[in-house]
Amino acid sequence: MPHVLGSIILVRMRQSDQREQEHRPMSTCLVAQSGGPTAVINASLAGVIRANQLNPLYDRVLGGIHGIEGVLADQLYDLTDLSEHDLELLRQTPSSALGTCRYKLKRDDEADFRRLADVMDAHDIETMFYIGGNDSMDTVDALAEWAAENAPSKRFIGIPKTVDNDLVPVDHCPGFPSAAKVACQITHATRLDYDAYTRPEVFVLEVMGRDAGWLAASCCITGDVDLLVLPEVAFDRDAFLAEVRAKFEATGSCYIVVSEGARYADGTYLSAGDTAHDGFAHAVLGGAAQTVKQMIVDTGIVPRGVVQDLSRAARSSNFAQSLVDVTEAYDLGMSAHMRSADPAFTGQVVGIRRNPEAAAEGRYEAELFAGPASEFANFVKRFPAEWILPNYQGITPEAVAYFRPLIEGEPKLVMKGGIPATIVPFNKR
Repeated sequence: MPHVLGSIILVRMRQSDQREQEHRPMSTCLVAQSGGPTAVINASLAGVIRANQLNPLYDRVLGGIHGIEGVLADQLYDLTDLSEHDLELLRQTPSSALGTCRYKLKRDDEADFRRLADVMDAHDIETMFYIGGNDSMDTVDALAEWAAENAPSKRFIGIPKTVDNDLVPVDHCPGFPSAAKVACQITHATRLDYDAYTRPEVFVLEVMGRDAGWLAASCCITGDVDLLVLPEVAFDRDAFLAEVRAKFEATGSCYIVVSEGARYADGTYLSAGDTAHDGFAHAVLGGAAQTVKQMIVDTGIVPRGVVQDLSRAARSSNFAQSLVDVTEAYDLGMSAHMRSADPAFTGQVVGIRRNPEAAAEGRYEAELFAGPASEFANFVKRFPAEWILPNYQGITPEAVAYFRPLIEGEPKLVMKGGIPATIVPFNKR
């Protein structure tokens, strides 16, 4: 179960923010979301809003519609006075409630930087909180660097999220634990379905993970995965097919999990969709599982196969939120707001690390910290090689111990019509 941080954060806020407010004029803060959504990205948004309601460092909290792209177009929504009920629903609403974007803010694009400063000036915005992944943290770093020379009154603070779990220097990223939880649930359920049949066929589950195999690897804690294909291990077709054949000869079945970013030694993706690119110049992936299934069938190991692509379901399944995840995501939003009471706090990102003393005692306890955005951006934290078993056989006990506490617990959801209730996204109002 998670170490509850919210009450600690609020105590510190109440003790420090009142003193800060006595010496600072009130202004406005802005929150925006970017990149791929998660099941808990809105919990971080709710944390910022609620923190300001409890300790109003800012007169208003504005939301940027569709990330930095919408902010540049002056598309803002006032979030200041959301009701407690709306905030409760916001915490359990998947996807990006403000809308998202994949607009790459280039460091040499003076026009975009100046336009953003003008929008902030027009709305008396002092601080911008940006919730996103690797590229978004690079945006925070770039904006803070530019503002130091050109708009010193503007501050930029990052709040991380990504289902890929590939940011450094954090222990894990908000969004990943919930994605891992639903991936494990789907793995176990589909394995049971697969095992109900006697006909010879292979089952291949594909999950997200462009450059790092954290999500695919997490499926192994169910004990249902026979073979695991990760981006961290160059794919060897002959060696892999030999393992598939051996599994069928030994057990008559083979359940495979493959990461979308699985690739050959020369860097070529297994998937067929690597010619298109998103707004961040990333290859658009999808199809690795189909490729794996087809090569097994074409080799004649079995005559048929089943492919299950988890894709966006893993990042949008709010019905499978991890209590650890949603709690930590919310607390990170509150922590970012609290730390912004310091006028010097800019170009920073808040994150989660695991308490080593608690871990040594076999307990999970989270700690929140902050560090320069430059240490979060443009790096990829890959799944540790020492946690990968050879010959596609899965993961080590150390990896299982890392994953297991992150998927623990379920929040009590507000239900409506038999499904989790959600708010109307702000970009659709």
